[in-house]
Order: sequence, then structure tokens, then C-alpha cells
Amino acid sequence: MKFDFRVRKLILSAGFVILFIFSGLSFHRSRHLKEVVIPGEGLTEVKKLSHYFEKIKGSINDVNVYVLGNRNSEAQEGAALILGGSHPEEPAGRLASLIIVENALIRAGRVFVIITANRSASTSTRPGGAYPPDYTIKTPWGERKFRHGDRWSNPLDQWPDPEVYIHYPSRQQLAYMDIRNQNRTWPGRPNGTMTEKTCYAMTQLILKEKVDLVIDLHEAELQYPVISTIVAHQKGEDLAALSSMMISGEEGFNIGVEYSPVSLRGLSHREIGDHTPAIPLLLETPEPFLDATRGKTNRELLLSGKDEFVMKAGKHGLLFEKLDEKGWPIEVRVGRHLSSIIQIFRVWTDLHPERPILMENVPRYLEVIEKGIGYYLKNPSGVPADRLFFE
Repeated sequence: MKFDFRVRKLILSAGFVILFIFSGLSFHRSRHLKEVVIPGEGLTEVKKLSHYFEKIKGSINDVNVYVLGNRNSEAQEGAALILGGSHPEEPAGRLASLIIVENALIRAGRVFVIITANRSASTSTRPGGAYPPDYTIKTPWGERKFRHGDRWSNPLDQWPDPEVYIHYPSRQQLAYMDIRNQNRTWPGRPNGTMTEKTCYAMTQLILKEKVDLVIDLHEAELQYPVISTIVAHQKGEDLAALSSMMISGEEGFNIGVEYSPVSLRGLSHREIGDHTPAIPLLLETPEPFLDATRGKTNRELLLSGKDEFVMKAGKHGLLFEKLDEKGWPIEVRVGRHLSSIIQIFRVWTDLHPERPILMENVPRYLEVIEKGIGYYLKNPSGVPADRLFFE
């Protein structure tokens, strides 16, 4: 009996070690997966975020800042910053940002693009949430793989969380884990946590580059009331309202407008507007993958947006956006972001002809649905290694 017990113990121990090794290798591959970025004709420069705040240099969030358009910051033209991946578990923003970097031509003004605003959060998945670590997008020439990620910075990069997170500088008390939520730590602070330093660096970018307009790309669960909308700081209410009208009238889908609550602190659409001259807008598309009532949390749900359980919640009146058998495919969500950005730039230029932002060669909503996301992703094969960038 003693022999049998020892054998079983050794077998269980060996099984644990094997499981630990394989899970560790999977985690390591996910954290260090390199996402290739192929520069388009419109790309003029790539800087590191530490160019604007040196204390973030060398950290995982010292990300690439892709600059398109006029190099001259003193030119009498407008400047915009597009943020993807503030919450990497919302992939439409990262993919839309990537398509702009690889395709856009800027005829007037400058456009700064950060594809992965919180890279740390893209290197871990939701504990206990069974999130897939990555997903692939099919293209005419093959596939491109992307990290999925979570809402919060990876605990390996920032830990421990406080019992209560006190937002700087408002002193408002927020949930403890939101100290790792990039959309609760604006405008950041130079001596804060890594996530706060990241927001501070982006705030410095906005100030130093004289950015007029910041567009923060997000997705939301269908049970969340702020969905299919542009969230606007009071400085951008006219811009958001006119853009909503143009989008709803010309792009094939409807999008509403919500106004940024003055008393809710830490969000980009509030703090950027309060602490810089820029107008911040936050865009929300529907992502059933995030709903609490969802079924199996896998790559299929992430990309197709189809879920029978979320549909049942809709039949009981629990959703703030419609969901049917068509789902909310990633092409629809990315296309909505791209068309919204195109129209926002157009309206901005109409309202501020002295500071135009003119962007071309970016696909619109109906084009992305027709041809797919992969059609607009470049093929890295044959591109010299020194011309490739990585997220």
C-alpha cells in the first residue's frame, strides 16, 4: 500500500510539473508574441513613447508612436492622436489603428497613432475568464496573429494593487484594480505607477505635439448602456453631434452621442479635455465577447460576435444594443471605427479650416465588410527587416 501511495504521489507530481511547464511555455509565447507592423506610404516617422517622457523608457509600455503626415509641428495644420488598445481585450480599436498605419495617406495635418496604448495589458488574459491568448486574421496571402489581452495592466508589470485606488489629481476613490486600468488613470502622473506613467507620457505627447483631437477606440458589452456611441468632453460636443449626424446619414450605421460625466474621473474623454487643449472623443462599438451572460469564451466568439446566450438576454430586454443571428463580426466593429474616424476628421476640418486634418486611402465601413480586414493588412514577406516594426 505504501508503494502504491508513493507511486501515485510521484505520478501526480510529475503530471503537475508537466502541466506547469506547458502552461508556462504558453504564457511565455503569448507575452512575447511579436505583432508585425508594415509601414505604409503615409508613415513619416516612428518614435517611442519615452521620447515624450523619459521615465517610461525601457518599460513594456514604451510603445511605438507612428507619425503620419507633415513632420513640421509648427505648420498651420491640425494634429490628431488615435489610441488603440487602451483595453486590449477590445480588439477592434487595435485593428483599426493598424489599418490606418499601414494604409493611410495624410494630405493635410499630422496623425499620431498608438496601436497598443497599454501593451502590458495585451500580454495577459483575464484570470478565470478563459480568454484566448491570441487570435488570427486571415488575409489573401496567409494569416496574421495578434495578442488578445485584458482590461488591466499585467500584474507582472505592476503589483500589488492598493486596497483603494485614489485617482490623481482628483482624489476620487475608485476600485482597487483600476489603478491598472489605463482608462481610469488619465492624466497620469510622473512619479506614479507604470499605468499612470503611461498616461502621463501620452499627455506630454498631446501637449508637446500640439494635438487638437484625441480619438480613443473602445468596445463595450451589449449590457452596458454606453454603447454604439461617441463619448465627448464638453469642448467637443458640437464636433461629436455633427459627426454623429454625418456617420448616421452616410456610412450605413447609426451612432449616438454621450456626454462625459464631470464627476467620473480618470477617463480619457474627461481628463484629456480638462488638462490639455485637445478635444477628446471616445468611440464604443458592441462586443458580445465581453458580456457576462456569454457562452463559451473562445476565438470564434471574439471574431464573430455571435452568442446564443447574449441573444437570449436581448429577448428579456437586458441589452442596450440589438443582437441577432448575424452577430457583431470583427469586420463590422473595425469598419465602424474607421468610418467614424474619417467623418470626425472631415467635420473637424469643416469646423476648423485653418487647422485641417485630411486623411485618404482608409477603408470605410461597407468596404471592410465587403472585403474583410485581411484585405487591408500588408504582407510582411519581401519587406526588408529594417523596415518592419513590432508591437
